[in-house]
Amino acid sequence: MTSCTELRLLPWPGPDGKPCFLSTDDAGGYLSRLADNTEAIQLGLGIELLDHAREVLADAETEPDELRALAMDLTGALQDAVRIATSRGHRLSHPGHSIHAGLPANFR
Repeated sequence: MTSCTELRLLPWPGPDGKPCFLSTDDAGGYLSRLADNTEAIQLGLGIELLDHAREVLADAETEPDELRALAMDLTGALQDAVRIATSRGHRLSHPGHSIHAGLPANFR
């Protein structure tokens, strides 16, 4: 039986938006690699969204609806980043788990 500290918080929610966990001893297994790749995609999209946000906020003529949409997108990206940071933080104490897997080079 895998202990709670050996569970990996996955970068996507489970049913009803609840946290989704993976229990495995194989950090290089299919689901672990899928989670690593998903984290990399989420972080990359977050970086692109930050660049877009800077442009939108610099434009004094940005419409309120566009600002609301941007806030929603930023909220989703922040939620993903917090989930990834939480997952990687839990894995710091477990040798054999690379918290840098899938991380964009400028964040390593």
